[in-house]
Amino acid sequence: MDYGHPLLFGVFLTPSAAEPGRIVELVAWCDTLGLDLVTFQDHPYQPGFLETWTLLAYVAARTQHVRLAPNVANLPLRHPAVLARSVASLDRLTGGRVELGIGAGYFWDAVEGMGGRRLHPRQAVEALSEALDILRGLWDTRSAFFSHEGRFYSVPGTQPGPAPVHPISVWIGAYRPRMLRLIGQKGDGWLPSVGYLDSLADLTTGNQLIDEAAREAGRDPAEIRRLLNIGGRFTSRSGGFLVGPPGQWIEQLTALALDAGISAFVLASDDRATIERFARDVAPAVRERVEAERARRRPSQTAHDPLPLLAAGRWLRYRSVPLSPLIDYAAIPPELASKVVTPRDERYDALRSVYMARGRPGVIILCASSDDVAAALAFARTQTDAPLSIRSGGHGIAGLATNDGGIVIDLRKLNAIEVLDSAQRLVRIGAGATWGEVARALAPYGWAMTSGNYGDVGVGGLATAGGLGWLVRKHGLTIDHVVAVEVVLADGQIVRADSLAHPDLFWGMRGAGFMLGVATQFEFRVFELPRVVFAQIVLDASETAAVVQAWAELMAAAPRELTTFLWLIPGRRGQPAIGQLYAVVASDNVDQAADVLAPFLRIAPVLEQRAVLVRYASLVPPTHDLQIGQQTVKIRNGFLERLSADDARAIAALLAEEPTVLVELRSLGGANADVDPLATAFAHRAYDVFVAAWFRPVSLDEQDRAWAVVAPRVRGLYAAYTSDVRPERLPDAFPGETLEHLRDVKQRYDPANLFRRGLVVAPGHVLSAADQR
Repeated sequence: MDYGHPLLFGVFLTPSAAEPGRIVELVAWCDTLGLDLVTFQDHPYQPGFLETWTLLAYVAARTQHVRLAPNVANLPLRHPAVLARSVASLDRLTGGRVELGIGAGYFWDAVEGMGGRRLHPRQAVEALSEALDILRGLWDTRSAFFSHEGRFYSVPGTQPGPAPVHPISVWIGAYRPRMLRLIGQKGDGWLPSVGYLDSLADLTTGNQLIDEAAREAGRDPAEIRRLLNIGGRFTSRSGGFLVGPPGQWIEQLTALALDAGISAFVLASDDRATIERFARDVAPAVRERVEAERARRRPSQTAHDPLPLLAAGRWLRYRSVPLSPLIDYAAIPPELASKVVTPRDERYDALRSVYMARGRPGVIILCASSDDVAAALAFARTQTDAPLSIRSGGHGIAGLATNDGGIVIDLRKLNAIEVLDSAQRLVRIGAGATWGEVARALAPYGWAMTSGNYGDVGVGGLATAGGLGWLVRKHGLTIDHVVAVEVVLADGQIVRADSLAHPDLFWGMRGAGFMLGVATQFEFRVFELPRVVFAQIVLDASETAAVVQAWAELMAAAPRELTTFLWLIPGRRGQPAIGQLYAVVASDNVDQAADVLAPFLRIAPVLEQRAVLVRYASLVPPTHDLQIGQQTVKIRNGFLERLSADDARAIAALLAEEPTVLVELRSLGGANADVDPLATAFAHRAYDVFVAAWFRPVSLDEQDRAWAVVAPRVRGLYAAYTSDVRPERLPDAFPGETLEHLRDVKQRYDPANLFRRGLVVAPGHVLSAADQR
């Protein structure tokens, strides 16, 4: 049993308070030895030990390369919300050298003595499960808020952050079945100690429980690293497990790596001589033997397994990782061979998922040109059972930019930004660029573009769907600024669509492009906007309906320069509901902005406020965070032509529904309403308010039940901002004449329905279960 992870070697040091200088020097020496990991036990109730997080922060400043971690953090005495901030802060300070070992608690008398709560074993597991959700929720800064209402921990509502520099691994110390199953469901690693095992056979039993739980949770067991705290002595003769000469250590650790799946060995020792022999004599030899055996075990290539064992001079992931049975790998075109990533590639984990979903595609194709996209589509046409996804930024709410077992055409390399005509403000932008990159490129010219609300939203997804961004009331939707779009069609043709060439395709690409072809680059006419005023106002929204109605009335009379979003967060445990008002005034006239914003300070008690004059690029800074399916909410939406008092009461009732974590209101009207509803495939032009509800990841039935509070009052559906892609929602997304026109355009450009995932017009076609995932 070998999960294929690169091997790590570290130490487990005693954080003795008696000689603090010695422990610091020992850590610095471990750093120079080239060890991968230094860890410390965490017993806050032990007066003879240095406090772990204080020590970790101190030794971080004395090291340069080694990773640091608690082994393991004492959860009962460390609230997970504070722990999340501590871990992320240290990760940023060290440049990404912090991991988190965590435990559910063990020495309960001592925990109680320090003010912690004694928990029974089942309760401790449940508390740890909640803590894992809180940790990851607060590390995900793509969301503007985080809340958690649990049995053991409550986070009524706060802003996530700071963001870690790298995806922090959460390794769980565990021995019992419930804890092992939790690792399979939510953990990144298993971290037991040999001294607490009945025998080494417990490693095999534990792996089986973890693997079973991982598969039941839809995870690949190979995602989960297996670590082991070990102890031993170097002696001239063998005296048992890890008691003997270095050769014996090498044999025994190699066997654990290859047969028990252990890929990190953490030596519990404070003895410099022992640590040095471990680092210099044992670790390199174990690495060499394991790599050689892994290479020997890799099977020879077959007709359906044609990919090379080496990529850029490095071994691919361990060859036992299964490939997709839906993909004929031998049919991958030669021109794409160097651009594909499979589950065996070391890059796979960083590419397989998107913001709203974890995926396990059979192949990811990193296209660098429109010709690459055409070749990828030619390959996709031959893989009739494999789902096909197109990814630009990977921020789509429904998570359709990844899949299980299928093909992902990834456009991230198509990210060039070029000014075509500065006098006309014409800009060509690749579909794989993000709006943060675009805003940064336009800023030196004093230009801006209606875009997504976050810097990591992809250009291709938004510019083919709509674009209800920060500037929508003054400058309209993103699609309203598209002058032309280059599209790779289902049959591989590469065409330019504009008002004269392929005008029907140009119409459809602006609002429903995801079902018609792959957009590879756009020409936009951008606008001048050197500065904007951005304001945030936090309100006591206890009287939710009154706050909503007052906001809507103010927006109905507001100038077009003002666009606002009102986010409503439910009150929990006696705390009031919170309203977070985000406002952008599309002007650098500060006095005008102050006059426009002042009335919003009177609609409810103000808890916090700030307003700044900034470049538009400051609102959507580019980010390059890994997307690992970190946002688990489900979203529904609709539109209101005018918001009435009854609508406001319904929205307040929606906020009170149990699965609701956020109700989002966006102001529309203005420039958006100037466009004929039939001018583009996005038809929702006559509405003043956009309503969206964010739910916990409950079932569709639970979502339907909660959304039913407002469902009879709203109309339409923004297809790019919903988790509900059931076929019956199609007429809501594309109403009336728009739907009929789309049927004709779809029949002309994609008659075989190659692009069939999501809310797609597909006459006579029944979606398979794979396509609906």
